Amino acid sequence: MSKFWSPFVKDLVPYVPGEQPKLAKLVKLNTNENPYGPSPKALAAMQTELNDNLRLYPDPNSDLLKNAVADYYGVQSNQVFLGNGSDEVLAHVFHGLLQHDKPLLFPDISYSFYPVYAGLYGIGFEAVPLDAQFQIDPADYARPNGGIIFPNPNAPTGCLLALDAVERILKANPDSVVVVDEAYIDFGGETAISLVNRYPNLLVTQTLSKSRSLAGLRVGLAVGHPDLIEALERIKNSFNSYPLDRMANVGAAAAFEDREYFDKTCRLVIESREWVTAQLQAKGFEVLPSAANFIFARHPQHDAAGLAARLREQGVIVRHFKQERIAQFLRISIGTPEQNQALIDGLGEL
Repeated sequence: MSKFWSPFVKDLVPYVPGEQPKLAKLVKLNTNENPYGPSPKALAAMQTELNDNLRLYPDPNSDLLKNAVADYYGVQSNQVFLGNGSDEVLAHVFHGLLQHDKPLLFPDISYSFYPVYAGLYGIGFEAVPLDAQFQIDPADYARPNGGIIFPNPNAPTGCLLALDAVERILKANPDSVVVVDEAYIDFGGETAISLVNRYPNLLVTQTLSKSRSLAGLRVGLAVGHPDLIEALERIKNSFNSYPLDRMANVGAAAAFEDREYFDKTCRLVIESREWVTAQLQAKGFEVLPSAANFIFARHPQHDAAGLAARLREQGVIVRHFKQERIAQFLRISIGTPEQNQALIDGLGEL
């Protein structure tokens, strides 16, 4: 702590990202990165952009990418917002749409950045408990609030809320913004973007870090009613008019256009997820039903922290959370078939 810090800074509790180890030859299954590389068309587009135009600022409106997203989802470009990763998009959402007198609602087991943003922007919140099966119950959100946000599929559980259940939350909260954080939707769910033209209070956020293998590029987006998007644009242009560089704009647009590669890699991840789930269940693990590119599992006879340490000794890193309700679970990202086999081999005979 420094005497130069403001009182505001000293009270912040920052988000702690997943470990990014520097050691070589590790099987890294702890940060939900896609095991398959980006679309070759995306790589080619970025390589072409490596020219003298880098001396010029990028398009502050990112029209190329907005149009690609709008075309992909069948919406208008003024319904699309872009940011430097979905975390920046979410930051603007918290600041511009969720800062109200009543408490913000989100699940008690959820993306751990939500309470961080609430603290950063001075937003009161209530953590709504998941049910005994770690599922979101829409009925729990039919109460006074200043906004609602939840991941779908949820993180770190991987559990999916069906689209009709999402719609129940929207119908029960016509005067509140409902944010559906769809970082993992492409691995087994149905996007709520199909509902944005019917519910002006709905905002859907997504990222290109997971299903489109561009975590290193930092591109996030939101889709919703133009009035919600305008609020986010006002925040963005009061903060940073150029959140996406030239490489991000062309690479992300090409990734949306390459639907064949996207479908193929998503299918491979889903197939591997089912294989890993079956292998862990054969070893006695309880695995929550996942629609994400990771699974959430616990073993009734083995401590999760001990299992994580044992795997690390075998060169395999998974994510262990210390939160009380989930302290006996491991979150395991889905890797290549070789990485998945290393996970199973690392567990050995339990």
